[in-house]
Amino acid sequence: MSDGGPGGGAGARSNLRGLPQLQRLLEAPAAASLLQIHARPVLLAALRRELEEARVALVADPGLAAPSAEALLGRAGDRLRADAEARAWSGLRRTINATGVLLHTNLGRAPLPQAALEAVLEVGAGYSNLEFDLGAGRRGARTQGIEPLLAELTGAEAGLAVNNAAAAVLLALSALAGGGEVIVSRGELVEIGGGFRIPDVIRQGGARLVEVGTTNKTRLADYADAIGPQTRMLLKVHQSNYRIVGFTAEAAVPALAALARARGLVLMHDLGSGALLDLRRFGRPHEPTVRDALAAGANLVAFSGDKLLGGPQAGILVGSTAAVAPLRRHPLLRALRLDKMSLAALEATLRLYRDPDGAVAAIPLLRMLDQDEATLAARAERLVSLLDGCIETVIEPSEGYAGGGTLPGSVISSRAVALHGEAEMLAARLRRYRPSVVGRISGGRLLLDMLTVADDEVPVLAEAIKARGFAP
Repeated sequence: MSDGGPGGGAGARSNLRGLPQLQRLLEAPAAASLLQIHARPVLLAALRRELEEARVALVADPGLAAPSAEALLGRAGDRLRADAEARAWSGLRRTINATGVLLHTNLGRAPLPQAALEAVLEVGAGYSNLEFDLGAGRRGARTQGIEPLLAELTGAEAGLAVNNAAAAVLLALSALAGGGEVIVSRGELVEIGGGFRIPDVIRQGGARLVEVGTTNKTRLADYADAIGPQTRMLLKVHQSNYRIVGFTAEAAVPALAALARARGLVLMHDLGSGALLDLRRFGRPHEPTVRDALAAGANLVAFSGDKLLGGPQAGILVGSTAAVAPLRRHPLLRALRLDKMSLAALEATLRLYRDPDGAVAAIPLLRMLDQDEATLAARAERLVSLLDGCIETVIEPSEGYAGGGTLPGSVISSRAVALHGEAEMLAARLRRYRPSVVGRISGGRLLLDMLTVADDEVPVLAEAIKARGFAP
């Protein structure tokens, strides 16, 4: 019988006997040092893992020498340090967005207005009247604070909010079209962030999709011809994250609204980004506002809270009382509802829109949209001045974007500070600063775009660059 070789034998057993016991490891001086940094259960788990990996290696190769206690403790310490570092970078933390993408989904989309932050602090620090009517002294609606504001700002009869726009569409489909058919143009079967597609949302809502028209042309007659006994809704999806150009045609909302009324159907308009102000005031392409969509005849309009509105993540639904009422009664609403802090931030943001000029000054996203090139150039020059030659830089024209599936193809003229050096290394260093800095790499250089950097972030950005050991 063989007493060696892979898989076991006397040689493997001998080597395994050379492994130190767990208790001996814990009694070593190096273990005492590790226990000052890590909790005992954490260290025990790490040592057990090292011992198990050593056993597997010795069984596979009996010629190996068993690792010493010092080696095992060293490996455990290295692994624990690596794990701790990985955890340090995995949690939420403040980040300076120097990408030039205003609504960067990976970076949290719209930064909140100061009024929204103060509202969150006030409501989150103690109890609140989340579902309590202070006037009547009894239970109230969770969205009681935002409903009057939504009506005032959009002209809707009723409104509510859930945790994001996809949830808003899902709720509306479930409540108004579940078990029936929903008619959508083929050119509007969009995919939104994270791979969620309109056809998938319709199916999850318990409805059946009926596609009409072609990718580039859908006429009113296509909708009319597709309406049958099971049709419950006409769904219009705004092209907020893409454009179809060239030989195109689509049915306008007023015509669809007239068709829906004549056939006793609901017309829902998924606006996506959902602006409350006309973006042409900022020199940007026209986007239909929520008020425009309702005035055109839509029974229900869905839009996001953290895109062009400039508030917290939310899915907002506004429309007629008849369209909104079934949504309030649907069981899915409870699963999709907003928490108290999101509601506080949303209400505070909506209040700012009562004064449109004040909203532009107070809402970070709108302020950024309102910047001119001279302002951005001055911000870039200030950053370069604060760097005081610690790294070679150049200021150059840049192209920014709204992002977040908003204003597709629309370029925003900007200015960027290009840092000379190994771009990947510079980017990695800046990501590890507190607060983290995220720029974009183009042409082998790291660019810091001033479109998305606030004035009060410029000194912090300069300190981040200096602190990472850059040399002239």
